[in-house]
Amino acid sequence: MKYKATIITISDKGSRGERKDESGPAIENILKKYYVIEKTFIIPDDKETITHTIKEVIDSKGVDLVVTTGGTGVGKRDNTPEATRMAIEKELPGFSEIMRVESYKITPHGIISRGICGIRKESIIINLPGSPKAAVECLNFVLDAIAHALDKVRGDETECGQALTD
Repeated sequence: MKYKATIITISDKGSRGERKDESGPAIENILKKYYVIEKTFIIPDDKETITHTIKEVIDSKGVDLVVTTGGTGVGKRDNTPEATRMAIEKELPGFSEIMRVESYKITPHGIISRGICGIRKESIIINLPGSPKAAVECLNFVLDAIAHALDKVRGDETECGQALTD
């Protein structure tokens, strides 16, 4: 069974149709190989809207993976980490840490990203940068760990392919 994913592009200009979304489709191109893409959204960088959208797709739609792109920088309207923090129940700091470390190896500006990752119910939320290049790079840094993390969140008791009781 493939897990279900939703992609949320967070952009004031994109939500008003003033800017073409390039990050969402770039992320979808990668994720569709491994996940069923349930829906994609373009929403404004508004804390309440972001939090509500994340909660809605998980609580009502049963989406397993929510990937956001945009709003993770230091600009005045960059609200994604704060909004995500209001939606998650547990943080997954390793995902965010590896994205920043690996991004820093490409550009020193990688440390400016404030994206977080976490768990709500049995779903995972991952914040990616808004740049298509950076979003794809960061997703690829954590892609192999996502399905394993989802398995664990959903109660898989195996470790590295072996039962824990072995």
